[in-house]
Amino acid sequence: MKLQPKAIDGFLRSPDPKIRAVLLYGPDTGLVRDRAMTLGRTVVSDLSDPFRVTEMLGRAVADDPARLADEVAAIAFTGGRRLIRVREAEDNSTAAFTALLGGMPPGDSLVVVEAGDLSNRSKLRTLFEGADGAVAIPCYVEEEASLGRVIADILHGHGLTADPDALTFLAGNLVGDRMVARGEVEKLALYMGGEKRVRLEDAQACVGDSAALSMDEPIWAAAEGDFATLDRSLARLFAEGMASVAILRGAQRHFQRLQLIGGHVAAGKSVDAAVESLRPPVFFKLKPRLTSQARRWPPPAVRQALDRLVEAEADCKRTNMPDQTICARVLFQLASLAARR
Repeated sequence: MKLQPKAIDGFLRSPDPKIRAVLLYGPDTGLVRDRAMTLGRTVVSDLSDPFRVTEMLGRAVADDPARLADEVAAIAFTGGRRLIRVREAEDNSTAAFTALLGGMPPGDSLVVVEAGDLSNRSKLRTLFEGADGAVAIPCYVEEEASLGRVIADILHGHGLTADPDALTFLAGNLVGDRMVARGEVEKLALYMGGEKRVRLEDAQACVGDSAALSMDEPIWAAAEGDFATLDRSLARLFAEGMASVAILRGAQRHFQRLQLIGGHVAAGKSVDAAVESLRPPVFFKLKPRLTSQARRWPPPAVRQALDRLVEAEADCKRTNMPDQTICARVLFQLASLAARR
């Protein structure tokens, strides 16, 4: 079964008891992991419980399908439902899941499968979408508005509320990987101490120097023509599992800000004043760099960059070329344009 987007959150909070296996897949590996943990906690509160939780890798399932069936059929020594988590699943485990779903052992255990960005031709994805006792849930890179609601909910769980500009800053700088976003917001909650309202200054002080800068480093390097930093930072993000689409979306937002600055300048503002007028505000350490980039990138060049970035994201979704290759290629193309200015 394939869930409609509007039904996903409700299912994660209270999954249909008839569903015994869930496939979570998509380019946002952090969102895959976060949703897997949310589902897992509907079965067992402690995901490290050795009696009720079993973790397996997808390649182990492919090599030994019988073990998967045994784990699903097992009864917990301490009682209660069991959770079987399968990570890094790929199409090579399709046969094992076909056998499982074709003869699911009795009981109420839940199998939660985590996979990467499976195409619509994926055998594993097709299996889960067509099975009655299973469901497939896509985990695509979130839009800022959607992530903003998640951040607000996390803060609310800590007894905190956020000013609108603080929430906008957090969503804009943490979009791309749900687990990174959750970790940074949890850190922010600790930073607040006894305060109950998160201000923009609090968000910038706690988050601006870490996750946002790490995520945006190759984007800033591309806009400045810094090939060495671009190569190094992009390789690190790919090694950490950052989705190519998330990086491309971040680059689009960056050049949209440059486009907005160009519009303010065309209306009569100075570059410095245009940068100051941006909302959410630019992190203070980055203002000189963004001002320099605004002078380097005239409006026609910014439009050209945005066209290339949008096309690259589309290529990630419609071609068989590796996403990382597409992402790296367009960023190095932009760096070449920047180096000539």
